[in-house]
Amino acid sequence: MSYEYKVVPAPTRGLKAKGVKTAEDRFAHALATEMNTLAADGWEYLRADTLPSEQREGLMGKTTVYQNMLVFRRVKEVTAAPAPKPVLKAEPPVAKPKPVPAQAEDTEEEAVPTPIKTAKPPASEVAAE
Repeated sequence: MSYEYKVVPAPTRGLKAKGVKTAEDRFAHALATEMNTLAADGWEYLRADTLPSEQREGLMGKTTVYQNMLVFRRVKEVTAAPAPKPVLKAEPPVAKPKPVPAQAEDTEEEAVPTPIKTAKPPASEVAAE
């Protein structure tokens, strides 16, 4: 099973609502509203994380602040993969016969082997014997 995730910043202020009096109740209401909105789209609340984030301070300075994030997940919709195209087997190419080198016409005479010439030893070796 494969999931996709969505991370949103947690609310920083509470929401006013009828019957919600304290700051804590307003904050809880804001959090519940955000979670219910995402749940209506199929997102399941997974966890809240506090993560560091580097921000610019002034012209040249940087500072680290911590952000509260809400993590949601839902099952990825499996899209039907298109059916693979059938692989057509190609016929192997027809082998062309190799050209036969031109031969002398057969005659009734048998071929006479050519005599092998042997090298004569140098005269100096003949005289030494």
